[in-house]
Amino acid sequence: MVGSVAARLTQSGSGINISVGDIGIAAAVYVAGACVGALFFGQLCDRFGRKKLFMITLGIYIASTVVTAFSFAPWFFFLARFFTGSGIGGEYSAINSAIDELIPARVRGRVDLIINGSYWLGSIADSGAALFLLSGIFPKDLGWRLAFDVGAVLGLAVMFVRRSVPESPRWLFIHGREEEAERIAEGVEHDIETQTGQELSHPDKRRQRTAIPFREIGRVAFKTSPKRSILCLSLFFGQAFLYNGVTFNLGTLMTTFFGVGAAIVPVFLIIYAVGNFAGPLLLGRLFDTVGRRPMISGTYLGSAVLSVVLAGLFVSEMLNSASFIIVLVPVFFLASSGASAAYLTVSEIFPMETRALAIAFF
Repeated sequence: MVGSVAARLTQSGSGINISVGDIGIAAAVYVAGACVGALFFGQLCDRFGRKKLFMITLGIYIASTVVTAFSFAPWFFFLARFFTGSGIGGEYSAINSAIDELIPARVRGRVDLIINGSYWLGSIADSGAALFLLSGIFPKDLGWRLAFDVGAVLGLAVMFVRRSVPESPRWLFIHGREEEAERIAEGVEHDIETQTGQELSHPDKRRQRTAIPFREIGRVAFKTSPKRSILCLSLFFGQAFLYNGVTFNLGTLMTTFFGVGAAIVPVFLIIYAVGNFAGPLLLGRLFDTVGRRPMISGTYLGSAVLSVVLAGLFVSEMLNSASFIIVLVPVFFLASSGASAAYLTVSEIFPMETRALAIAFF
């Protein structure tokens, strides 16, 4: 959304006196909110359950997105973006924990990447809406506000779908709610046996374990497993730098550097988003067959090589708006798969009872 409407926000008559530099500040504030939200809601997610928290954090995102539409000054826009980020930060902890506890290990890589990659389907939908809303049908100070409201409507649709997602049976079991966990697990097993016509074997009983405090995560991360922690930090730093550096500022780059009109910017965002979703969709299965380590290394190194090519074309002044996006798409076709795998990697490295908090920590 921000990438799609950023150029319009900076124009005279937008109803908010915001500069190109302020768009970058808004991105930084959003990420700060995501970090705070991840740490705060990550603890609650391990304590109170995945489903409860991913409904609460989605509610915070929806409310904050609606509030953003009423921004009248940069400071108000920054504040709304902070709380939007806090909802998203909590979302990632809760959702990725739920995915990895409900999806079988043999297909977890591709499912995790595709679900995280579906972020870009939302981006395509809202960029398409922005293309219509910024086309001149609405006044300059109204179209971009309606784009944020579309984002809130998409959030409400997701909330409706999530009502049918069960709580993690594993989380229920380690918190002493064994009967509820058994009911959910038996329902899943019954559906599988009905579909396949085969009886499932019964697992052995396992002992219950209590939640681990935040300080223990830090101690294990930096004293017991420093190499794993460096890996996790590298993945998240790379993801944050690449995505927030490019995505939030892509709209203003297109207008200030390439001279693209603000109303046309969403077209480039849609093309960019399609490439980002295609990566996890087409490469996700290889994370289960080829393996996590070679695929993460390959996607990051491949996107790095293509980024060097892109930088060279910039320096040689050989790019226009069309050729720029043509080169950018394959960069993020690879990078989006590696970036999505950050959550998967942390989730599988740390034990289940600390999974949400570990994702939040990194």
